[in-house]
Amino acid sequence: MQLFDAYKNTPPNAQECVVIIGNFDGVHLGHQALIDKARIIAKKSGKPLAVLTFEPHPRQLFRPDEPPCRITPQLLKAERLASHDVDYVFSLPFDWDFASQSAADFVQNILIDGLNASHIIVGDDFKFGQLRKGTPQTIMDAGLPTTVIDEVKGADACDLSSSHVRQLLRKGKIDEANAILGWNWEIRGEIFKGDQRGRELGYPTANMKLDNIIHPAYGVYACLARIEGEDTWMKGAANIGIRPMFEVPAAQVETFIFDFDREIYGETLCVRPIKRLRGEAKFNSLDDLIVQMEKDCDQAKGILKDIV
Repeated sequence: MQLFDAYKNTPPNAQECVVIIGNFDGVHLGHQALIDKARIIAKKSGKPLAVLTFEPHPRQLFRPDEPPCRITPQLLKAERLASHDVDYVFSLPFDWDFASQSAADFVQNILIDGLNASHIIVGDDFKFGQLRKGTPQTIMDAGLPTTVIDEVKGADACDLSSSHVRQLLRKGKIDEANAILGWNWEIRGEIFKGDQRGRELGYPTANMKLDNIIHPAYGVYACLARIEGEDTWMKGAANIGIRPMFEVPAAQVETFIFDFDREIYGETLCVRPIKRLRGEAKFNSLDDLIVQMEKDCDQAKGILKDIV
């Protein structure tokens, strides 16, 4: 898969694609169904399959004061799209100039002049352009072959949407979120050197910032962890939140990896929360905290014992 961050000067091999448009945050089962249908159209027409998406997520531009909402940061989203055999991803910068262009300009400048798209595929609720005035009909009226796909529902009419995934993650319902995603959600970040309180307590942790990704329900989780570039998923327990005992200024992920003793500062860690064990709590003493941490680790080991 090839990733572009602009639509101008698109090389010939990436033109005339069947293009799916959307934010694709999470690349969940609903998105995957859309990609599957688009791939059928692409194969029938003998054209490459491309995704047109936007960075950052438009909500980050329009509602900067709201809590972070991203399920999949840009690189993770691209990886998930690549795993579904997308040939090209056009990840266009979404700023105020971009958001202010008319729907007609979006169609002409990007879809026609820039990408020379052969076919457009969108969901039935797709809106675009200034004040979201553009609709699928706008694309059709410009003469581009367009397929509009109705909302995809899961088993028992389950809501397959990014919004639903966000709600579940914010409640700490990792299993239910993963069931809609169709893959195991993970948090990635560079490991930084913290205050080393975990080391002092006998539980050294790899610390990562949450930054602009969605914050799951704060608390302690059984988890799997993998150093980027390595294949092995290791078992552990992670505290996600602000550590009420020590009141860190911004939420972070602190992962204690079982039976692990390496200096990995500066490495990128991938953490998959598996199950939330409890919420964050402030203890009367450090001794009480250590006792609870031991219980957390024992519980996590029991949950993870059958996971490779």
